[in-house]
Amino acid sequence: MIYLDYAATAPLSEEALHVFSEASRKAFANSNSLHDEGDLAGSLLEACRSKLAGLIGGTAKGICFTSGGSESNVLAVDTLLANAEGKNHIIASALEHSSIYNYLTFLQRKGFEITFLMPDNHGKLHVDSIREALRENTALVTVQHVNSEIGCIQNLQEIGEWLLKQPVYFHSDCVQSFGKVSLKADEWGLDAVSLSSHKIYGPKGVGCLYLNPRHVFKPNIHGGTHENGFRAGTVNVPGIAAFAAAAEQACSGMESESLRLSELRDVFFEMLKPFKDHVHIINQHSPDQVPSIIGLHIKGIEGQYMLLESNRRGVAISTGTACQIGMQEPSRALLSIGLPPQAALQYIRISTGKYTTADDLKKMAGIIGRTLSERQAERK
Repeated sequence: MIYLDYAATAPLSEEALHVFSEASRKAFANSNSLHDEGDLAGSLLEACRSKLAGLIGGTAKGICFTSGGSESNVLAVDTLLANAEGKNHIIASALEHSSIYNYLTFLQRKGFEITFLMPDNHGKLHVDSIREALRENTALVTVQHVNSEIGCIQNLQEIGEWLLKQPVYFHSDCVQSFGKVSLKADEWGLDAVSLSSHKIYGPKGVGCLYLNPRHVFKPNIHGGTHENGFRAGTVNVPGIAAFAAAAEQACSGMESESLRLSELRDVFFEMLKPFKDHVHIINQHSPDQVPSIIGLHIKGIEGQYMLLESNRRGVAISTGTACQIGMQEPSRALLSIGLPPQAALQYIRISTGKYTTADDLKKMAGIIGRTLSERQAERK
C-alpha cells in the first residue's frame, strides 16, 4: 500500500521507536516519585520539555504534556478563558479543527459569544477582520496555523504582533505546522500553542500545550497533581521522549524536506495536466501553502468514491481530516473558501511525507486518470 495520508497521521520513525523502547526500559518510573528511579524519569522529562520549548521558540516552564492535539486545544481554551477575568467572547477562524470548532459551539450553548471569521478564497485570515470583530469582552483569539484540509498557512506573526497590544489571549493550533513551518511562539506573542506527536513520526497519544510563562496561569482542573496542576494522570515519559526525538529530527530537516516535497508536488501537478478540465487543484498558485497537503476536487466523482478506488488500487488517501471521516456534510473549510457544496463533496486530500516518492504520485495520477476514463465511458 502506498501511503499518501500523512496529514492524518505519520508512521512511527525508527529513531522515535528506538527512543521509546530505551526510555520504557530505563526511565519507566513515575516522574513525580522521590526515589532515584523517579529522579531519572523526571530528569528525562525536563530535558524533553527544554528540547520542545526550544524548537518552538518558547520557554521550558511553559510546556505542559498532554495526550495529543485535541486535548491540548480544549485545555488551552479552558485555561485561557478561566484566566480572562470574566470575559465571554471568543474569536476563531471558520477553518478551525473540529476539536476547537465543536468545543466552541458547545461553549456557545453555555452562554459564550463566539465569532467565527471567514477567510479569503485562499483560506487566509487577515488582521483587519480580527480587528473589526474585537470587543471589550473578547477573551481569546484562536487561529489554526496550518489547515489540515487545504494546507493554508496563517500569518501568526502579523496577527500576534497586533494582538500583543490588545487585552486578549492568543492561541494557535500548530499540530499541522510543527516540524514543517518555523514557529517562534514567544516572539510572535502567542499565549498558547497546541502540538501533537503523531503528525511528525512520533507515537500516538502524546502531545503538549505551551502556555507562555509571561503570564501566570491558574489551572482550571481540580485534582491534577502532574504538569504543574494543569493535568491529571501519570506522565507518559517514554512517549514524551520519543515525541521529543521525532520533533528534533523533523525540525532539523525541515527546510530540505520542504524543498523536496515542493518539487514532488510540482511534478505531480505536471502529471495532472492531461486532466485539467476535470481536476481542480485547490490553492495551486498560493505562496502560503505547506507542500505536503494537496487538495483536489474532481468533477463528477465523489471524494469517497475516489478514496475507495484508490484504496482498491493500493493507495491510501483521504477525503479530509480524519477527525470528521464518515460525516456526509461538505467540509466547513472548503465551503469557507467559496467551494460550492457539490464541489466540496468531490474533494480528496493527498498528503505527502518523508517516505513519499515521485513513483507514488505517478501511481496516484494514473488512478485519477483511469477513474475519470471509466466514469466517462459509463456515461456514454
